[in-house]
Amino acid sequence: MVIVNLKYIYKIINNEDWKKFKESGVYLGSTKDIEDGYIHFSGEEQVEDTLEKYYSNQKNLVLLKVDTLKLDHLLWEQASDGNMFPHLYSSLDLSNVVDENEIPLNDKGKHVLPNLTN
Repeated sequence: MVIVNLKYIYKIINNEDWKKFKESGVYLGSTKDIEDGYIHFSGEEQVEDTLEKYYSNQKNLVLLKVDTLKLDHLLWEQASDGNMFPHLYSSLDLSNVVDENEIPLNDKGKHVLPNLTN
C-alpha cells in the first residue's frame, strides 16, 4: 500500500523560470503546462521518475515544495501510465512555496535529490 502525502506537492522548474517566479510572485507554468491548460506537479514518490522521464541530464533545475492547503484548483488526475498526478488549474502563488532545493547532477549525469521527507 502506498501512502500519498497530500499536504505537499513538488514542481521541477529551471533556475531562470524560478527567478522570474520570485520576482513576479505568480507562476503561470512552463510552456508544456500552458499548452496542457494546467501546471504539472509530482507527489513526493513521483519526483525521481518525473526527473528521469522529462528532465534527463538537464542542469540548472530547482525543486519547489508546495503546500497544497490553499490551492483551490488542484486535482489529482490519472495519467496515461495509470498513476495519479497533481494538476493545478490556476496560477501558483509564491506564498504556497514552502521550500526550494537545487537539483544538481552527479558525475554520471544523474540528478541528486534532496531529502523530501523533512
